[in-house]
Amino acid sequence: MDGFQFTLLRDHNSGPRLGRLQTPRGAVDTPAFMPVGTQATVKGLTPLEVRETGAQMILANTFHLYLRPGPDVIARAGGLHRFMRWEGPILTDSGGFQVFSLARLRHLTDEGVTFRSPLDGSEHLFTPERVLDIQQQLRSDVVMPLDACLGYPLPDDQATEALRWTLLWAKRSKAHGVGDGQMLFGIVQGGFSPALRREAAERTVEVGFAGYAVGGLKVGEPRELTGELVHEVVAQLPPDRPRYLMGVGAPPDMLDGVARGVDLFDCVLPTRVARTGTIFTRQGRVNVRNAAYRDDAGPPDAQCRCVVCVQYTRGYLRHLFNTDEMLGPRLATYHNLAFLAQLLAEAREAIAADRFEPWRRDTMSTYTTSW
Repeated sequence: MDGFQFTLLRDHNSGPRLGRLQTPRGAVDTPAFMPVGTQATVKGLTPLEVRETGAQMILANTFHLYLRPGPDVIARAGGLHRFMRWEGPILTDSGGFQVFSLARLRHLTDEGVTFRSPLDGSEHLFTPERVLDIQQQLRSDVVMPLDACLGYPLPDDQATEALRWTLLWAKRSKAHGVGDGQMLFGIVQGGFSPALRREAAERTVEVGFAGYAVGGLKVGEPRELTGELVHEVVAQLPPDRPRYLMGVGAPPDMLDGVARGVDLFDCVLPTRVARTGTIFTRQGRVNVRNAAYRDDAGPPDAQCRCVVCVQYTRGYLRHLFNTDEMLGPRLATYHNLAFLAQLLAEAREAIAADRFEPWRRDTMSTYTTSW
């Protein structure tokens, strides 16, 4: 793990934490949100624009990059950073989420996961070792082991079997190792049973990883259950290792995670909804395609300091979307990512000042729209 160090700057036991993840490609101040660049691009933005939003680290997807353009292509280009021209840290997922999202196209065994490609139907076996070899070719900074992510609801017997696979693959991943300049996280599964989640966390920690992710949540379960399970898992994790809550990107959910001691987040939500005209504001989601914004001369969000909010109006964004101009999704995407970066920067300031909970209550009190 040369070049990697996680430092806690402020820790409140099981509550919000202030940290810094040092990587060979720069530091990440936590808590932080990682924009998702599934196909080696954050949709609609250049890497320079992504950096301008305040993003410190991004996520790319091993499964999809394996299919197109292929890890050999990226390796010959000098690795993922050079290929996509992103100079900061990159975390690559393992393909475990596709166990959930492509449930009809996969088969799980102790050996690994066999996927049928959604592109041409060809079969591909993902073993724990092969997943890490692919990520070594990608030369990402933080790498994830193969895991079994299933949906909600999930019977306990299926959750137990998925946990068995995840732990088996975790041990094989730890034994296989990663490349130079890479940091391997473990993933805690366990379905939707608090007891099974506690067991999963304890046994994953026994394997021993440089950081820990909470996976298999935000797949249809109630928000209250998500919070309970995150609490159960985090309580079992070593405090000196970074904690990553996978697939969470709505502001209230992220602040819930921060309150429970989570350091890193990722989600496609901010960029996906932006492409349909939905922007994040301090009052909740706003769909600027609505007729109510036709003559709106106000900024997308009055408290946001991003260039979109400084230069453009809701009325202009509505015009762009209703005329199918590509600038509309680009501006909305930029704003949503900048909004989240600013929100977590404020959270870090509040944690440093020992006033996270009152700040969170004040911030959440203005949200009037369901997320």
